Parts: sequence; C-alpha cells; structure tokens
Amino acid sequence: MPLYEQHCSADLTPQILTDEQCHHYLKEIPDWTYSSINKEISRTLSFKNYQQTLAFINAIADVIHQENHHPDIEFSYNKCTIKFTTHSVNGITLFDFICASHIDQLILKNNIT
Repeated sequence: MPLYEQHCSADLTPQILTDEQCHHYLKEIPDWTYSSINKEISRTLSFKNYQQTLAFINAIADVIHQENHHPDIEFSYNKCTIKFTTHSVNGITLFDFICASHIDQLILKNNIT
C-alpha cells in the first residue's frame, strides 16, 4: 500500500528503520532528504511571501494533527523547512515517511512547487 494511503497508529510502537529501509521509502517521496546523522527526513519549500508560507504551515498542521505525529518546522518570510524524526525512539520510523507522504499529497493537491 502506498505511504499516502497509510496512517500512523496510536496502537503501535514505531520501530526504527534501517538505512536500507529509509532509502526504499524515499522512492515514494523523492523530494525529501534523508540524513542518517541527524536521524531525520526533511524538505524545504519556497513561497512568494509570508502569507503563503504561513498558510502552508497551517494547512500541514491540520493534516499532521490527524496523524498525531508532528514535525519540526522552521520558517521565514518565504521559506519553510519540515523535518520529521520520531523523538520517542530517537530515530526515523515509518510514521515519518507516512506523514511526509501526506504532506506531499497536500502539495500536489494545492499545486505548490
């Protein structure tokens, strides 16, 4: 099943993924960057102005809240960087990739580049 069709389950304890597994899942979210050193996946997007940047952050907040798995977000006037790691296990899990995929679907749906 594609990542965007999956959901984070509160009933499961997420397991840390291997480098090989991370590279496999990155094929479904090619615009994301994997860092084994920082134990995270990340993506940076650019916008025309502050309003668009903030509107995007609010939109992803709704999506991510439904999954109950929250990213670290850094933003400035026209840029936003989203970083996922699973803090409870100090590593990258399937939950990180699922949420990244949901964000990618939001980006596609709203034609954000």
